Amino acid sequence: MPTSLNNTDSELASGQTERLVRSAGVVSLAVFMSRITGLLRESVMAGLFGAHMVYDAFTQGFRIPNLTRDLFAEGALSSAFVPTFTEYLATKGKEEAARLANLVATALILIVGAVCVLGVIFAPQLVHLIASGDTAVPGKFELAVTMTRIMFPFLLLVALAAQAMGVLNASNRFGVPAMASTFFNIGSVGFGIVLGVWLGPALHLSRIEGMAIGVVLGGALQLCWQLPSLHRLGYRFRPEFDWSHPGMVKIFRLMVPAILGNAAVQINVMVNTNFASTISDPVSGLNGPVSWLTYAFRFMQLPLGLFGVAMASATLPSISRSAATGQMDEFRKTLSHSLGMVFLLTLPSSVGLAVLGKSIIGAIYQHGSFSAYDTQRTALALSYYAIGLTGYAALKVLTPAFYALGDARTPMLVSLGSIVVNYAAASTMIRVAGLGHAGLALSTSAVALFGFVILFLILRRRIGGIHGRLLGAQFAKISLAALAMAASVALSSYLTERYLGASQWARMTDLALSIPLGLTVYYGVCRALGVTDIDMAVRAFSAPIRRRLKR
Repeated sequence: MPTSLNNTDSELASGQTERLVRSAGVVSLAVFMSRITGLLRESVMAGLFGAHMVYDAFTQGFRIPNLTRDLFAEGALSSAFVPTFTEYLATKGKEEAARLANLVATALILIVGAVCVLGVIFAPQLVHLIASGDTAVPGKFELAVTMTRIMFPFLLLVALAAQAMGVLNASNRFGVPAMASTFFNIGSVGFGIVLGVWLGPALHLSRIEGMAIGVVLGGALQLCWQLPSLHRLGYRFRPEFDWSHPGMVKIFRLMVPAILGNAAVQINVMVNTNFASTISDPVSGLNGPVSWLTYAFRFMQLPLGLFGVAMASATLPSISRSAATGQMDEFRKTLSHSLGMVFLLTLPSSVGLAVLGKSIIGAIYQHGSFSAYDTQRTALALSYYAIGLTGYAALKVLTPAFYALGDARTPMLVSLGSIVVNYAAASTMIRVAGLGHAGLALSTSAVALFGFVILFLILRRRIGGIHGRLLGAQFAKISLAALAMAASVALSSYLTERYLGASQWARMTDLALSIPLGLTVYYGVCRALGVTDIDMAVRAFSAPIRRRLKR
């Protein structure tokens, strides 16, 4: 009888894990579309503006509302709102959950709207804070201020879109919210080209001003894309005010430390951006490092979104329900399987980005104003960013787990500690090691790995284990498979460049040969070492594609 029960439990756990990974597969396909369209958007920007002063100013202008977005919207709000909304949905019913959603949306319009107004007014001070080095280049500071003022309303639109995403995810609707970013990318570049390139002269808009307005309109499209799904689920927005509502009180209680924790992340970004704005490259001078880091991190976001964000989006509602109903064994199993899947998927991704970075960057970006030197410098940054990819992705799963347990304080303290780690690492890499912009990428990776290790150790102690031995054994096997993949891909890439050179065609050929070879080697070694989750991952992440092909 005990054996039968154990087998039954194992089958149930396996079924739950497959459902979780299948949900992550749906999100992953949608995120893949988002990241690909994001790369296309960046490719258009690279062709129009290269990696020079105008794009530096655009990047800094966009980064300021983007920082506050992470601070107030997608970061702190999502972490506090989703567990609370899921708890209301599971224990109090849909009507009470819908009322809570209306209360939060009303508060967002009032609070974030006021932040947008203040951001437009104090844009010069914000730009000086985040990129003081811009004043050394004539016209760059003023252009960054203009970009900031145009794009700041994007913050309110993306905050409302983040809340809509939380409601849909808690209702087990993953595909539509994950596709929202795709519509932002399409809208921002589409509206930007129409306003900046085609209609720009008639409207007295420069190209970069048109692209900035396109960002705001893309944010509106990102929100509108999700509204029909909310309507079909029966959610209607009605302005409601009740600051003493228990759900609102809980969200605010979770958000305060979440905002402080996210503020630490944004401080790190500001510190690194300030460092980057003062780096003088031997070839391009003060123009370039900010853009190279931005282009490189865009590629990091592809596997980070495909695997880290996808697993986190599928995991958070599940562990929130487990925490709300007191099923901690289920909580541990779900979290352990999610982390194992993150390791399985991100380690080979980091290897691929590091080894094939130059071919990837060259194939996508190197045209128009984006030079071969820009490709080399961006690929260097990408290789250092790739070191921290697994830590980044694991943090996407670990941090919300604390919020599901009602603990926002621990992630906050770890984030605050990361400020010291980041500043020490960044200043050392630039001033002592002399790594320039690549040193900033490496310090970013160090912060991600630091946060992952600390949060993992604390959470393991907090919940009585996360099946650490099984995770450790799987991590070791996956690392061996990733090393085998790295060797095969490096050899393939070397031979391709030796015989075909470094042309655009040669880079495309390198990717066409090396990526399938690396995936085949990785899959084969994982199977040989007994990593059983590899087959589950293949089934789950290919299922959405198979269903669409059948249709």
